Amino acid sequence: MAMDVGGAKGGVKSDINVTPLVDVMLVLLIIMMIVAPLLQKGADVKLPPAAFSADKPETQDQTVIAVDSQGRFFVNGVAVRAEELTQRVSDILEMKTERIVLIKADEEAQYSAVMDAMDQLRNAGIEDMGLITDPKQRPGGN
Repeated sequence: MAMDVGGAKGGVKSDINVTPLVDVMLVLLIIMMIVAPLLQKGADVKLPPAAFSADKPETQDQTVIAVDSQGRFFVNGVAVRAEELTQRVSDILEMKTERIVLIKADEEAQYSAVMDAMDQLRNAGIEDMGLITDPKQRPGGN
């Protein structure tokens, strides 16, 4: 049930064909669904589970320090030597208004490596730190 407004056949039609738009939007949706999990920044660490952890959405604006099982440090997914950690974090936080640093420590990481990272952050003047954990699975599937 189309409506011709142009007068004669072959004239200008005023209705909008949205099928190409819907096709493009579905393709973009599929691309985003595939790419989004790949954009998760950071080192590959196995996080320890915690029963009482608050969900905090990850954004691109957060500063994340990862400590892997061998004690190596990563700042926003880039490997950093231990002696460069303070300077690198200070450079990153210089332009940001939110001076919060999140720490992702591997389950097998030594406690001393995590404390070393926290001490270096305090030396850089950063007092707001958080630890990232995986939510613990409760019995019964909750």
